[in-house]
Amino acid sequence: MATMTRSPLASFFLRLGRQVWVRAALFTAISIAVALAARFVGPLLPFSFSVDLAAGSVDELLQIIATAMLTVSTFSVTAMVTAFSSATTTATPRSTQLLIADPTSQNAVSTFVGAFAFSLVGIVALSTGYYESQGRTILFVATLVIIAIVVVTLLRWIAHLSTFGRMADVIDRVEKAATTSLEWHAARPTLGARSAMTPPAGAVPVHADGVGYVTHVDVAGLDRLARQHQIDVHVRAVPGRIADARVPLALVDGPVDADVAAGVRRAFRIENHRTYEQDPRFGVIALTEIGSLALSSATNDPGTAIEVIAALHRVFSRAFAVPIDSTVDFERVFVPAPRLIDLVDDAFRPLARDGAAVIEVQVRLQKCLASLAASSPDRAPLFREAARAAFDRSRRELDRSDTRTLRAAVRQAWAREGV
Repeated sequence: MATMTRSPLASFFLRLGRQVWVRAALFTAISIAVALAARFVGPLLPFSFSVDLAAGSVDELLQIIATAMLTVSTFSVTAMVTAFSSATTTATPRSTQLLIADPTSQNAVSTFVGAFAFSLVGIVALSTGYYESQGRTILFVATLVIIAIVVVTLLRWIAHLSTFGRMADVIDRVEKAATTSLEWHAARPTLGARSAMTPPAGAVPVHADGVGYVTHVDVAGLDRLARQHQIDVHVRAVPGRIADARVPLALVDGPVDADVAAGVRRAFRIENHRTYEQDPRFGVIALTEIGSLALSSATNDPGTAIEVIAALHRVFSRAFAVPIDSTVDFERVFVPAPRLIDLVDDAFRPLARDGAAVIEVQVRLQKCLASLAASSPDRAPLFREAARAAFDRSRRELDRSDTRTLRAAVRQAWAREGV
């Protein structure tokens, strides 16, 4: 629940922590602090700690580390950019934000940059006589620790590169993001607020200052504002929807002054691009885009489309298994729940359209929809209608032999449903 209802400040810091430069800057600052602190740690120790080091031995080690880390850092950044570019062209551009937030690649690059900064600071400090005898010994021990960390990180990074950015890896990442968002919305469709209702005729619309996608709604902040001013807030621009002059952020039932309007606007984060955090449809759309691109004449990869259908099957199945939490935490806020028909259309209509002439894809699609209908009987009519639309579209594209094969597969898959 925390993922959906966290404050804008907490959400901001969470998103900031996913940026590559933030982690690299943090590792660099720690490395510099360790290199400079070696001088002061020695006198604080209750015992004498020194090693008879050969002349220039620490400096030579630091020189080697500096040269190697500069090369490895450049290689790592190049590998990451290549993975981002590959995912953009072969999967979907919407997956790159998930690859950028990958903690393994961020830790690897940050470790290498931090080791590079540590060695540079150590070299400069040694050349200026910054360290005494015990300080040089502690710097030597810290250098050995840095070398061990770099070796372990490099081994993990090499193993990670074997899968990073590949098609299966991208599908798994998008599936995980879609599942997380959809499960949260399945548990609390209205994000802890009351279910949407028709607002009173006199409700005042509050529009965004600019045009963009809503990526986060601070429902708790809206509820505090509503209690403070004795108003009701009817959210209209849910995450994933574009806010513009036509679609207001919310309708306010009660007196609306400049402070109230500004408070409502602060509760909505408006960005140029959609994100996965609170948007249940975005992950599903990104998965479907991967399958649609695979079915294009330039790619012609029905196997990937079949994998995407299997991923969508898992996403919906896990969401249906989540029990609904009907607790209302925010009494004065009304939020519309995501519509299943929109999610089903986002997931399966593009695949039915782009794969209409591919019998293998259509057979797998029918089996997926039939399985979802069987697992959730109260939602079965919706999946049955999607399956019928897909079959009608394919029947116009396939030859007679494939049409007979597909019809037989449909009868077998939907035997329980009487289709």
